[in-house]
Amino acid sequence: MKVIRGTIITIIIVFMLLMGIAAPAAFIGLAVFLIGLYFSNQHRKYKINFKKSGWIMTAGFILSIFLAAADSDATETVSEPEKEQIQSEENEADKKAEEEKLAQEKAEEEEAKKQAEEQARLEAEQEEKQKQEEAEKQKQEQEQSQAAESLGLELVTVGRVVDGDTIETSDGRKVRLIGVNTPESTTRVEEYGKEASQFTTSELTGKKIWMQKDVSDTDRYGRLLRIVWLDIPADDMDEDEIREKMFNAHLVLNGYAEPSTYNPDVKYSEYFRKFGREAREANKGLWSLGDEGTTKGDLDSAAASGTSSNTGNSGSNDSSSAGNTTSSESGSESYKNCTELRKVYPNGVSSTHPAYDSKHDRDKDNYACER
Repeated sequence: MKVIRGTIITIIIVFMLLMGIAAPAAFIGLAVFLIGLYFSNQHRKYKINFKKSGWIMTAGFILSIFLAAADSDATETVSEPEKEQIQSEENEADKKAEEEKLAQEKAEEEEAKKQAEEQARLEAEQEEKQKQEEAEKQKQEQEQSQAAESLGLELVTVGRVVDGDTIETSDGRKVRLIGVNTPESTTRVEEYGKEASQFTTSELTGKKIWMQKDVSDTDRYGRLLRIVWLDIPADDMDEDEIREKMFNAHLVLNGYAEPSTYNPDVKYSEYFRKFGREAREANKGLWSLGDEGTTKGDLDSAAASGTSSNTGNSGSNDSSSAGNTTSSESGSESYKNCTELRKVYPNGVSSTHPAYDSKHDRDKDNYACER
């Protein structure tokens, strides 16, 4: 009987504890129940005259149920507005998030639009710039063409280099550079010939150049006689431009060639002789091997013995030198043979030269005593 009673009381207490956990106000009823249980135990143990302990326990149990129910209703009553508030806050948050999303999408659209407009602007500017550059290029080409035409320049591409003073264009025409003579490096080899040929090869092979005729078109070998410009000069008689842009001058200035003048192509002969003297004084290139250089030219002592060297200009020479006779009145010169003539004009003379004599022109090519 005691066991059954104890089990029931234990179950009731556990139940009331669970209600107290769910609704804390139910702990009041549990306290009342425990008080009634205490008095009941005192009555049973010490026979204390307190017969209403059972009612106290019952009241505590009922009070616990009532308070648990009341607390639950209050919780539900209070939580409903909270739920509404939470729902409202969630709705507001969702609305705000949607607005932010829309704002972000709008901002992205605006940014994309700006980028597209900027890209279109840049492309338009680039296109306009290209048009201006093309127009400027066409203008420059037109001006260049007009300048080249006024100076008698022909644009060609160098196909290969034969030696220091002879090249071949890409269309197969051989060109002999006017006014200069580099040491030989083909059929025979003179000192510094290979260096001169290598210099011309490195500077001209595959390059576009401008060719300019002086008076003669070709020599007796059918080679074109030309001045070679690396760029179109504004003034083809300006010394600074000749130094900077004319390849013939570069050969002389750098000591790869000696000035060598043949009538009637004497337009730049004075410049070449000046450049040659500069190179000789600085011991550049072939001049470092001796004051006579390494090949024939205007600055050789034999050429300098005459009034003018290979220029074809009239002048009197010493009648006792080299066995030649001269006539100062007529301006003509005569030589016994080619050996004597070459002492004064190492490379021979053309038919327009005062020293020309048909008897020395064995091959009848209007050039006497050529080597």
